[in-house]
Amino acid sequence: MHPEFRKAYNAAFTPALWQRQTEELVRRAGAPAGYRLAETPVFLTGDLAERLASTARAIVAQVSDPALLSRMVTAIPPAWHAPGMGELPEMAQVDLAVVAGPDGRLVPRLIELQGFPSLSAFEVLQADVWNECLQGIPGLPAAIWSPYFSGLSREGYLDLFRRTIVAGEDPENVVLLDLHPKEQKTYIDFAATERLLGVVSADPRDLVVEGRRLFRVASGKRIPVTRIYNRIVFDELIRTNASLPFDFRDDLDVAWVPHPNWYWAWSKACLPLLSHPDVPKATYLSDLSEIPADLAERYVLKPLFSFAGGGVSVEPTREDLSRIPASDRHAWCLQEKIDYAPCLAAGDGGGVKVEIRMMFYRPAGESRLVLGLNLCRLSRGKMLGVDFNKDFTWVGSSVALRPERA
Repeated sequence: MHPEFRKAYNAAFTPALWQRQTEELVRRAGAPAGYRLAETPVFLTGDLAERLASTARAIVAQVSDPALLSRMVTAIPPAWHAPGMGELPEMAQVDLAVVAGPDGRLVPRLIELQGFPSLSAFEVLQADVWNECLQGIPGLPAAIWSPYFSGLSREGYLDLFRRTIVAGEDPENVVLLDLHPKEQKTYIDFAATERLLGVVSADPRDLVVEGRRLFRVASGKRIPVTRIYNRIVFDELIRTNASLPFDFRDDLDVAWVPHPNWYWAWSKACLPLLSHPDVPKATYLSDLSEIPADLAERYVLKPLFSFAGGGVSVEPTREDLSRIPASDRHAWCLQEKIDYAPCLAAGDGGGVKVEIRMMFYRPAGESRLVLGLNLCRLSRGKMLGVDFNKDFTWVGSSVALRPERA
């Protein structure tokens, strides 16, 4: 990415540096990572950082259009349609692949978007630790290395994050909700959220319902829950057939952050509705008039509602398409394949593909989403998920940094 910074970092890299970063990150979070931590941060050039931000903001602006939103809400299944949905999600993610443009310059291409949370606390700590590890490396500027956007400092970002999740409530009355939270690969983010915001995680099956009110139990004490930091992934909920003490359609005295309907409305279901130079063409399978002759070479088959690459076929066949019944074809899309550039030079000389998640926040009462933070996934496999990179080094979780000031 940034050639001078990359050259300096790779020249100074040792396994001990990576181990130090990993151990310190786990110590600060108070939990182990359930996924691989990459050997390096991503160093962004100013031009690429600007292009990533402008593309992400343009896509968010497009899906915020009321005319488009009226089509997107039809993706919400009646069985999961919760009351109290606002005009925009409280959190959103835009995932951008880094590719080589026609002139050879690195540019972003949209992979997908989500009206759902990401690793908002973990990335603060990951950036903190990398910031310390980079100090004193010959060839790197003596600077504060920032993962933030929109002119935010670390303190400014944490204020934005806190106002989004906690708002004006006592953190004791806010709960991060997920199935089996301590068993999730992302538990390190849950632990980091508790350390940064004072918000604990809980399984929804442990909540107590009284009429329209929810309570959690701690040390034998019932504590009212007024806000839910919603991390429940619906495909996991459906797959495990988990029985909850409430129905998402119940009119509860609780504020959802983000509201669960956005899981469906801002999702891969938006992809065929977008029009932007950095958005590859996508078509609902139900709207496909004919199967492309170059199907396996140029297209990816995606289910609209899945996480971590589940169900995605990067080399789809006619048989793959034919196995999807007509009644389900509206829940799948064909997207033009994106050719990631092996743009990050690993310490062993190989090229690494980079995907950057641009993370947006909308505190209660505010009318727009603010770009706050990023996370990166590094890959040498066919796809970006953990399961596709098990045998590689210089892959996994990372964060994109820029020197802010000397």
